[in-house]
Amino acid sequence: MSAPSDTKSTMAKKSLSLGWPTILGIVLIALTMRSPLTSVGPLVGSIRESLGLSNAAAGLLTTLPLLAFALLSPFAPILARRFGVERTLLYALVLLMAGIAIRSLTATASLFAGTALIGLAIAACNVLIPSVVKRDFAHQVGLMTGVYSVSMNLCGAIASGVSVPVARDLGFGWNGALGIWGILVLLVALFWLPQARASRASARAATSSASKRRSLWRSPLAWMVTIFMGMQSLLFYVLIAWLPEIMTSRGLNEDSGGWMLSLFQIAALPVAFIVPIVAGRMKNQRLLVIIMTVLLFVSLGGLYFGGNAFISLWTVLLGIGGGCAFSLAMIFLSLRTKDAFDSASLSGMSQSVGYLLAATGPILFGLLHDITASWKPPLLLLLVVSTLLLLSGLGASRNRTV
Repeated sequence: MSAPSDTKSTMAKKSLSLGWPTILGIVLIALTMRSPLTSVGPLVGSIRESLGLSNAAAGLLTTLPLLAFALLSPFAPILARRFGVERTLLYALVLLMAGIAIRSLTATASLFAGTALIGLAIAACNVLIPSVVKRDFAHQVGLMTGVYSVSMNLCGAIASGVSVPVARDLGFGWNGALGIWGILVLLVALFWLPQARASRASARAATSSASKRRSLWRSPLAWMVTIFMGMQSLLFYVLIAWLPEIMTSRGLNEDSGGWMLSLFQIAALPVAFIVPIVAGRMKNQRLLVIIMTVLLFVSLGGLYFGGNAFISLWTVLLGIGGGCAFSLAMIFLSLRTKDAFDSASLSGMSQSVGYLLAATGPILFGLLHDITASWKPPLLLLLVVSTLLLLSGLGASRNRTV
């Protein structure tokens, strides 16, 4: 009875030992996928004052990448079949560098143009990294999903915390603090360059089987995964954009607001690693969905009703709940599919529609605050989002494949 289990374990260890350049490459790319976005939130006030933006316009800085995610995500699997996954990822890194450079110019037009390019670049990475994991580490999906989730969240948290000190204390200004992340992307692109040279063969193999697959757009399970992806993304990007502002409205200074955003993301790190591993060993993930929902309701309720005495606790619980939601969304892309092709297709669909839903969040959140002059109505919106996360998560966690 133990033979199949032993064989699976041996294959898993072999794939990890032989695939270390790919593992390191996945980790490095993951480091670039959040920092260009999470570095913006703590600097929104400075950007708004420098360029004379309204709250709704400032919210567009978070919404634009989500719209770009929605636009490019369905086409990322097609580009990967045409050029190869590794080469497409390299092109995305080059585009990401260009976007960061353009955004760092001190002008409103370049700020939004660069932000849009950054969104297009990260969209390709968002879609294709789960496909690489499914293709190269099929027997260690949970572990590898945890590894790149932690990498993404860790660098995102660091970016949130250092943005204000780099801009103010080091004299870089908001544009310099946003621009320094281009250096990291350049180093990652140089490391990934050798991987990109060998991707033509895999592109041809994927193209030959593409016509045999049915569309996922008719699958109820794919739609559950998609809605879950959209709701968790909406929650995350609203908080990335506005949590520092919520904190400063309660009397915290700008530095503290940025570090509270870092605390939110740091709290997600342990669950970002553990949840995919646990989820991969469960027959279904409904228990994890319920735990996630309880954490979100308690933390958002605390922010809505409570004062500042337990604000750090609510932030930590919110980070744990949000990290659980993100990890589940990522591993659903692998657990609910049979192979790398389906994983890329489901990733493209869920991130296209999901991020289109999520794009409404930051602007609506800012608009509600502009209209009501209070953060309580926007926080009620997040409680509604948490309810939708519960309902879609229960559907997405069923032990089936698309």
